Amino acid sequence: MADVTSKRELGRGERVLPGVYRLRLPLPWPGVPHCNAWAVSAGDGFVLFDTGWHGPDSMSNLERALAMCNLRLQDTRLLVCTHAHSDHCGQAATIVERVGCELWMHPSHELMARMVADPDAVLARRIEVARQSGVPEEPLRRYAEQRGSSEPGIAGPVEPDRDLLTGVSVGTDLGEWVAYETPGHAPSHVCLFQPERRLLISGDHLLGRISLYFEFGFSPNPVGEFLSSLDVAERLGARLCLAGHGRTFTDVHTHIEGNRALVEEHLTQVAGALAEGEPTAFEVVTRVHGGALSQQNAHWLLSQTLGYLTQLEALGSARRIAGEPERWAA
Repeated sequence: MADVTSKRELGRGERVLPGVYRLRLPLPWPGVPHCNAWAVSAGDGFVLFDTGWHGPDSMSNLERALAMCNLRLQDTRLLVCTHAHSDHCGQAATIVERVGCELWMHPSHELMARMVADPDAVLARRIEVARQSGVPEEPLRRYAEQRGSSEPGIAGPVEPDRDLLTGVSVGTDLGEWVAYETPGHAPSHVCLFQPERRLLISGDHLLGRISLYFEFGFSPNPVGEFLSSLDVAERLGARLCLAGHGRTFTDVHTHIEGNRALVEEHLTQVAGALAEGEPTAFEVVTRVHGGALSQQNAHWLLSQTLGYLTQLEALGSARRIAGEPERWAA
């Protein structure tokens, strides 16, 4: 029987509104095949929101997607990144070098800077957090081997020309897009809102298919910050969301409520796992996720669980017990 291989992803571009173009860029991650960058017309060029991941053929895929919209990379007048994750700013250094445009991004991009400067130190820190959370040594060894050979997906170090903070506006042919800080998914996360047309470039804060990820370890309480950021997004009253993954969607309020409900569901599950004994964070993961836990998702699940435990601690529903490893109690 002939081998069946998955179709290779290529960059694709399409117009979603007059002057607004979706650039669908491939990613190398199982279950997350692509991300979106957005080009918005501005004078004799365009503003590029996000960049896609950096890797083999990534720049040619971006240029292919732009060409499908009759756009050229050299006509980028400004680069704006919604947050400092590799699939949203990975090609920033290359674009800035080739085009000479400015880069605007939130200043809380510590993780990205560390990944570029010393990826081994980032890996060592993740392993130490996992060990302190009760992860056994053998899966830690396998994780270190697996992650040690992977690429960070970031072309090089970047430093924003302007800090993208709440109130900063980006001019385009569609009007001004106002930045709103929306941390949680990442400390550096920003959404951009066009008030007259009620358009929201949401990055990974709101996605068409509700999916939660919190960058643990670089802010005090990422889950609590995410919930507060949902309040910020709700007050804007957007009617069309241009998300960092997937297609556009209009039922923005429903997605905000869905995110709140999913966070509450996960908090309830984690709190329930504290009912017996004083488990480690890793034991909480095994109690909540059981057979769903694998070598591929263990880091992600542990990071999210630590986020939920921190939020429960802030609410007074959990307390941490210092030790080697650290334990938790209701």
